Parts: sequence; C-alpha cells; structure tokens
Amino acid sequence: MTSRPRRTAAIAVTAAAVSIATFAACAPSAPTEGGGGGAAVTDATLTIATTTDVVNYNPFVGNSRSDYWITNLMYPHLLSIGPDGEKAPELAEKWGYVDDTTGYYEIRSGMKWSDGTPLTAKDVAYSLNAVKRDKPAGTLTGQLTNFESATAVSDTRVELKLSAPDSTVVPEVGFWGNVVPQHVFEPAGSVATFANDGKDGGWVSAGPYVLTEVQRGQSYTMERVDNYPLVDGGKPKAAKVVYRVYPDVNTEILGLKNGDVDVIANALPPAQVKGLQGTQGITVEEIPGLGYAHMTYNMNKPDLAKKEVRQALAYAVDYNAIRKVVLADQAVSTGSSPIMPVLKDYHDDSIKEYEFDPEKSKQLLTDAGYKTDGSLKFRLIYSLQDPVTTQWATLVKDGAAKAGVTIELQGLERNTYLAKTDAGDFDIYAGNFAIMDDPATNMALTYLPGGVINYSYVDDPELSSLIEQARVTFERDEQKPLLQKAAKVVRDNVYDNVMYTQNLYVAHRSDWSGFVVKPSELLSIVNPISVASATKSESQ
Repeated sequence: MTSRPRRTAAIAVTAAAVSIATFAACAPSAPTEGGGGGAAVTDATLTIATTTDVVNYNPFVGNSRSDYWITNLMYPHLLSIGPDGEKAPELAEKWGYVDDTTGYYEIRSGMKWSDGTPLTAKDVAYSLNAVKRDKPAGTLTGQLTNFESATAVSDTRVELKLSAPDSTVVPEVGFWGNVVPQHVFEPAGSVATFANDGKDGGWVSAGPYVLTEVQRGQSYTMERVDNYPLVDGGKPKAAKVVYRVYPDVNTEILGLKNGDVDVIANALPPAQVKGLQGTQGITVEEIPGLGYAHMTYNMNKPDLAKKEVRQALAYAVDYNAIRKVVLADQAVSTGSSPIMPVLKDYHDDSIKEYEFDPEKSKQLLTDAGYKTDGSLKFRLIYSLQDPVTTQWATLVKDGAAKAGVTIELQGLERNTYLAKTDAGDFDIYAGNFAIMDDPATNMALTYLPGGVINYSYVDDPELSSLIEQARVTFERDEQKPLLQKAAKVVRDNVYDNVMYTQNLYVAHRSDWSGFVVKPSELLSIVNPISVASATKSESQ
C-alpha cells in the first residue's frame, strides 16, 4: 500500500469526495487460509492463550496486553491500521480536518451496543471529552494535549475542536482511543477511576464479543454479539472466545500442541518459530512489526543524567549478537533511531547504530571521572513474561561488565514491572513498544516533558521544539526533516537506546482459518475483525 501525504486543511475539506478510493487502498490484510478442509463447525469456541490476567476492564486505563486484547473485543476504535502505519477505517468511515483547529470523524450508522442502545456520535464525543476531563493513566490521555472538546453534530458526525493546530490528533486519537457506552460510563463518574468490572449487571459491548465470566488466574469467557456489521455476514463466526491464562509461553506452546488452546496471542520466542513451523496441525503467521525494543536510562538518577554515562552504556551493548543469538536474525537495526525503517517516509538511514566498543565505554567513563572496576552499578528491570527481553538482558549485563559497569538484573512479574516503570522505580528499563506508528505523536509521548511514556524523563528544549514544530506541520514533506533531526538528537544524546525492530510470529491450530493479520503484537490475529472472522473446520 502506498503511503499518502498528510492533507492540508484546505484539501481535507474535500476528503469525503475521495474517501472511498483512498480508504480502499487500506483494506485489512486478507484472511489467512489453511483450515482443516471440512465443513465449518457451527458455534465453535475459540480458545486463546495469554500469560497475564486482566488488570483493568476500563479500556482508558488498561496497561497489560490481556487488558487490551479483551477490552478491544468490546469497545471499538474509530480507526485501524495497515502494515506500514497508515490508518484505515473501523468505526469511522471518513476522517480529516475541516481547518487547522477542527477535525472530524464520520462513523458508521446502525451500530448498537449489546444491550440494544444505539451507538452514536454522542458516545464518541463523550469518550473523548471524559478522557480529557479525567485524565486516566492510559495511552489516549497523552494524545489529547491539543484536543479541546468533541461535539456530536449529528448521530454519525463528531467534530473535534483543537486548542492549537496539531496534525496528529485525528489519526492518533482515532487509532488509540476506544469508544465506550456513555449510558454505562457516565453514571459511574470519573473514567479515571471507574473499574468497569461487570459487578453492576455485566458488561456492554459494541464489538464482536462481550465478557460474561471471569476466573482470575484461569480464564476469561466472552459470548458472541450477534449483530456485528464490521465482518462479512454481520455476525462473528465463533460462538465463544475464551482467553486462558498460562504461566509462561512454554506452557502455552504445550497447550497449543495438545489442542488445549487454538491460538497463542503473544508473540513466539524466535527460537521456537522454526520448530512450530514444522509441526503438523499448527500454522505460524508472520505479523508485521511496528514497534521496537529499547532501553531507557532514568535521567532522574544523577549518574544517568550525564550524557557520557548514557553513551558509555550504549557502546557497551552488543546489538548484533542480540539480534543474531536471541532473535535468530528475525530483527533489524533501526540505526539507534526511534523511527523504524518500515516507516520509510520518515526513516533516515544516515543515522547509524552505536557500535559495540567496551574500550570506548571505558574511556567515556574515565573522562567523566568514573572508575571502571565494577563499582558503578545500575538496576535494570524487565518483564519475566517477555522471554526475548529476558534473554538479551543477560547479554546487556555481560557487555556492561566488559566496560567495567555492573548491571543488576531485576526480572519482575509483568504487572509489577509495569507499575515500577510508571513509578520511575528503576535505573534502566528494558522492554518493547508494540506500535510506534506516527513519529510526531510517538516522540511527543516519549520525549516531551510530561509525556506519558517519557520513561527517561528527558527535558531537552531543542528536542521539544522540533517535536512541537512537527506536530503543527500538516504537510509530510515539511514534517519529515523536523522529525529526522529530532531522531538524531535522541540518538546522539541516548535519550532512548533503540535496539531493533522485529517482525513477530504467532501460532494457531491449523483447523482454524480466516484470521485477518494486523501489525504488532497488540493486534496481530487477535484484533476484533480477525477474531470475529476466525472459522473452525471439521477434519476430513
């Protein structure tokens, strides 16, 4: 799919006239084939493996993968995404800008919540206004810096008033923001504190499934919503979806081989991919990567506030070994840039990756007044549920030791890890961002003071100025040099140590087909359209 330039406000006024042709180019990936070959199983149950429990049923504050996977099946997004980061329609059929400070979405008509209440533009406006007002601790809050208010001007049209020109608001809010039922969430008060745990009569959904039963530590059962017009036939194929909780990916794989589960939601460890590709009865799908693995250095810590120390740590990582040994050559370098090569309209291949050079690390540290006898120590946190990061964290420790730096590894249960990350309780954070689709938005969230994922606590006036200029620039050709310069500032100052971007692999039983592949682990084949399209076939 060819990427399309950002439209100026004047052109955006005419977007409706060209929207059908434009959005047709962004259709979802074709459903995967390879079912069992027999007739479709009526009212089948699709069982999906995960390694984490749900922490938040409120999609505005969800922070674990299971939160995202399950709430996405109930609370639709306005926009979806293609493998190159370009936005595609979901609940919204058209979107754009009326002028520099007015955006809009035109949503599908005839949508309903599972209790029969119509889903209208009022639900969309309520969702955005409530997040702006209450500031829940989720990704959407960070997208609303220049968002002022939303108004339902008809049952199907929402208009957004911006406090300042911002080319990122409409596409990014549309992609990241869930729409929730106003008649359920508004009586509960603040969307920042509403548990939405189903205790007051259960859940209400406008997705393909609705959550009906929870057994923490074991399973989450979802029942089909019969009226779901976003898939062929207007009705999900499987009658039930059950997310089953496993302690780790190895027990997930065993469950898949035994037929206890039909899909593994999280990405496979690279070392397991080849073996599963050759396993009878299992199909492995490749998922385009739109994220990256990285380490951030907490600049609230005095030692890590020094650029020379961060650069020394960057030179102490053997990136090639990590990609070859741990990733089995299934990852590529970004050039230590936060803009990945897949975003070809923005990526600058003149920005080069830090070399593995422990001697240079030692020299930088010595020049900064540090000893290289192991007395300089840092605590690195990572999630034990992330087998890839768990492996390369050890290589990071080994590389730092060659530079005379001690890295103390602290592997944590995922939700504890996320809580410590949010609290800044770490020296070095190691992890992954699943989707970094829009460089201006991503950098605003990651590197502006107060950004919701600014885990390095960077506050650089030059970098902030470049990012802010990019956000108010509607033409892509004018925006590109600003973002490339910002990426170089990030790289040179090691405000983020971006290590690689990776295409991912997920697995499912071969008697299931019809999945619709979307980029990133968050969407992969467990996005709403895919889950609703999945069909089980009887063996012949």
